[in-house]
Amino acid sequence: MKKNNLLFIALVFVFNIFAQGPAITSWLQNTTGITGSHYVSGNSTAIKDADSANVQTVLYSANWVYIRTKGIPAYKTGPFLDGNPSFTTSQNAIFKFPLNPVKKTGTFTSTTAGNIGNFINGVALFDYRDGVAWNTATGALCGGPPGGNPPCPVGPGASMPWNRDAIPAEKAGFDCSKGHPAKGNYHHHQNPSAFKLDKTVISTICNLYDADGLYVIDSTKHSPLIGFAYDGFPIYGAYGYKNGDGTGGITRIKSSFQKRNISVRTHWADGTNVDDGPTVNGTYFLGYFREDYEYIAQTGKEDYLDEHNGRFCKTPEYPNGIYCYFASVDANWNSAYPYVVGPTFYGDKTAQIVTSIIESVTKYSAPNNGISDIKLTDVSIFPNPSNEFLAIQLGTLNSENVDLVLFDMMGKEIQRTTIYQGSTVAYFDIRSVYDGQYFIKIINKNSSSTQKFIIAH
Repeated sequence: MKKNNLLFIALVFVFNIFAQGPAITSWLQNTTGITGSHYVSGNSTAIKDADSANVQTVLYSANWVYIRTKGIPAYKTGPFLDGNPSFTTSQNAIFKFPLNPVKKTGTFTSTTAGNIGNFINGVALFDYRDGVAWNTATGALCGGPPGGNPPCPVGPGASMPWNRDAIPAEKAGFDCSKGHPAKGNYHHHQNPSAFKLDKTVISTICNLYDADGLYVIDSTKHSPLIGFAYDGFPIYGAYGYKNGDGTGGITRIKSSFQKRNISVRTHWADGTNVDDGPTVNGTYFLGYFREDYEYIAQTGKEDYLDEHNGRFCKTPEYPNGIYCYFASVDANWNSAYPYVVGPTFYGDKTAQIVTSIIESVTKYSAPNNGISDIKLTDVSIFPNPSNEFLAIQLGTLNSENVDLVLFDMMGKEIQRTTIYQGSTVAYFDIRSVYDGQYFIKIINKNSSSTQKFIIAH
């Protein structure tokens, strides 16, 4: 009888986990007091913040999931070297997402300025735009943060058909994790993996302020589920199964947008005659404005995305298939337009920020079973040999704290640190450690592994 009761309890637990689904179970809940931290210009030592990182609470009903988050990542933010006066600050928000997303009927809904989704660490997702446009009446840029360009005109006669793309235009202001704040609301417009890990590195910000990101791109594995758009459909990293049915091996999932072959800005890609923008030149290069791109459907190529930057496919979390967005990158792993979601949503956009929860909900408590066994092939230790700082990088999305212990050949512990949930890297300062061979033990709840390295000053 006891065995039958235990079996029944186990089956109920498994059923509940399955029934809850990834939209409930995938959020990174902070249960260990992790706080954010940030860099300021000229100082490569991070400053610890008081605000909690990642997601604080997940609650759900039959149709909705609610996440409480301050919008603070576990990875270090800043500095923002383009004159952005803002710092990452707590948003203290409740986001409401649909559990049963559906395709939009009729005209698709355009993405807008501000939040259009959330990453699983509670950080905001923005689309391509930065609020700056070309004022065709004055022949100059308008909009953006206070103190920058003059405001864009509104009302009858206002014409701003050329809207600036934040990714190239604001590159100097992104931190190492490819994010920045808008009035304190830290967000990503693009794939949230560190600049320094791209095949071709296009920003030097990681040289001094060495942060990381939400996950590390791995071309050999299906990318993790990294967020949800405001229509409730999931967002994945850069790689997935080549075919929508889960076959064909792992490949980079590619954007179907490309830069137009134009030298003047007089028409949109669909042929619409609009007020002229600036001529394509070194300052206003091709790709500076969102309207410099055109969508080219890739018939029969399932590893290319549709006009919303998504596709219907099977994934590890959705083995029966679902519509998914992908954080698109090019062959060099640099962000590729439209970056994550857009310029329109595939689904019915019903998510929103709410001030309170007015229905009966259940609190979701993540099972205390950690991530899978740590494999040495998933860990990079560099440089080796090392003489000042030693970095330990996890080659995956990290859903729990991972402890790191540095010890000598006699088994004596020298230092200890942690790679926090929602980040991928940690460091040892070994400037005062004697030359020789040492070991690093990498420990999570399920397993541990040990790797040798050399210190040589």
